[in-house]
Amino acid sequence: MRKGPVAGTEMTTGWGLKTLTRDGLDKIHAATLDVMETTGISVANDQALGILEKGGCWVNRKTQVARFPSHVVTDALSSCPSHILLAGRDPANDFMMGGKEVGFTTFGTGVLVIDHETEKLRESTKKDMAETALLSDAMDNVDVLTTPLAARDKPDSSYDLHMAEASFVNCSKHLHSDAEDGMRAVKIIEMAEAIVGGQEELRRRPIVSLCICPTSPLQLIGPMCEVIIEAATHWIPIDILSMAMAGASSPISLSGSLVTHNAEVLSGLVLAQLTNRGTPVIYGSSTTTFDMKRSTAIVGAPELGMMSAAVAELANYYNLPSYVAGG
Repeated sequence: MRKGPVAGTEMTTGWGLKTLTRDGLDKIHAATLDVMETTGISVANDQALGILEKGGCWVNRKTQVARFPSHVVTDALSSCPSHILLAGRDPANDFMMGGKEVGFTTFGTGVLVIDHETEKLRESTKKDMAETALLSDAMDNVDVLTTPLAARDKPDSSYDLHMAEASFVNCSKHLHSDAEDGMRAVKIIEMAEAIVGGQEELRRRPIVSLCICPTSPLQLIGPMCEVIIEAATHWIPIDILSMAMAGASSPISLSGSLVTHNAEVLSGLVLAQLTNRGTPVIYGSSTTTFDMKRSTAIVGAPELGMMSAAVAELANYYNLPSYVAGG
């Protein structure tokens, strides 16, 4: 499709919301750099610590804390693609992330379902995952399939592989998948390579992306570092998705939580870029507030919507594609 040039205009394609001023974004960024440089991030993986140290971070091997000079963070951000192709198994279902284009996905990962025959609550199974993938494939408003259910009837050592297999077989859209460690990330990547016809074709048309969640506050645990490194090595898009809880694992103020959240995401981003410069990185969020009465994270709270909107603004500030939870 031919498009005419656009000059001197600011445009939002789809639905948009302005949540933070430029000054506000600058302050959050500056506070984040301060936390990353002075407090640092706990990185419980020797290989990751070595990559960070070689890339210019200050690493304490005894405490497993890495501190990130601001120039290292800035350089890593500059090497991230602003747009990422999330290819579908069927090219008609390709989705390009980036800018202010809005797309929709399922969200995971649920462990309980209401059985549609017995109407009773039970643990989710691989069959449920397969049926949900098939349903998502038929829904025009679903652009990308995120594994919505866990295969609780499969071994803990391989349940995520079963989820990926059920998704690949039953859905022709892009798969956004969890992986519990580096070895299992490689297995999922190998599945995708077998489908598309090899490593080079998968790099050209990635039909799968991976997601990891830092552990709040300010931790990249060992298996999550492995997944980042393997995704970057194989040129697979990686979603760094913080799940900080305001009032529990991060400051109770939303601005304070956003700084913690931002430091966690950017630390994973730096690791990905120092592993393989140019790795596609998605800025993710399921950060919300903590219900102190019920001791749980409230996924449907207004604060989640506020945080997700702010995260989308912050991702635009960094010129990164974003993946945020909906209320």
